[in-house]
Amino acid sequence: MTEQDGLVARIISDLRAAWAIARKDIRIYYVKPNIIVAGILFPLFMFLAFATGRDAPAEVLLPGLIAITALFSSSTIEPVSIPIERRMKTFDRFLVAPISLDAVVLGESLSGFVYSVAIGFIPFIAGYLLFGAISDNFAAFVAGLCLTSLCFAVMGTLFASYPTESPGDIMSMVNLVRLPLMFISGIFIPFDQMPSWGQAAGLFSPLSYAADLIRYSYTGATRFGVASDIIVIAGFIVAFHLVSRELYRRFND
Repeated sequence: MTEQDGLVARIISDLRAAWAIARKDIRIYYVKPNIIVAGILFPLFMFLAFATGRDAPAEVLLPGLIAITALFSSSTIEPVSIPIERRMKTFDRFLVAPISLDAVVLGESLSGFVYSVAIGFIPFIAGYLLFGAISDNFAAFVAGLCLTSLCFAVMGTLFASYPTESPGDIMSMVNLVRLPLMFISGIFIPFDQMPSWGQAAGLFSPLSYAADLIRYSYTGATRFGVASDIIVIAGFIVAFHLVSRELYRRFND
């Protein structure tokens, strides 16, 4: 077997391991009450609290709802599942198994990704059935939803690297990041109406580019440009993954 064949075989093996980890989380954690509340109901009621009374068409409001739904649903699975499995000592099996840390991080992130994509289509379908709001660019919508879901799923895996057996510890840290992101990303307050410091801070938020890409799929309007949105979100995905891998290595040496 050549070196290239060995690399391909290792990648295939890691992908199979990652999907096995993801399937395990899908079976066990998707229907837990704290996942449903934190991943679906909380962002829904938060959005409704700010959207109620606003004189804006559904095509303008829906992208924001979909973006924050993806933010919360994708980054909720890992902060719950990983601490619980640390407590049960099952997470240690992944770390000593003959698979790479990349496979572990990817597998944990995939469970949040799949969950978020499925949940993200609920407001998409509801918007069409209730308000007749439909995406003018379905490919851009799918790309935006998938990139957003993967980005924040990996972010959830990153926070879950903190060595604790309590999901509450991780969720507290995650919310310290998620809640500010909503308010600096142009979802509730348009960028043009934000102070200069808020606009500057929004440039460092992956949610800004995620919401912009999903908004483009509905309205055709974009602040940063479609290519920029995709490149920046992809950059955040890679950065979150690399940092996650290093943190899991350090905390489990």
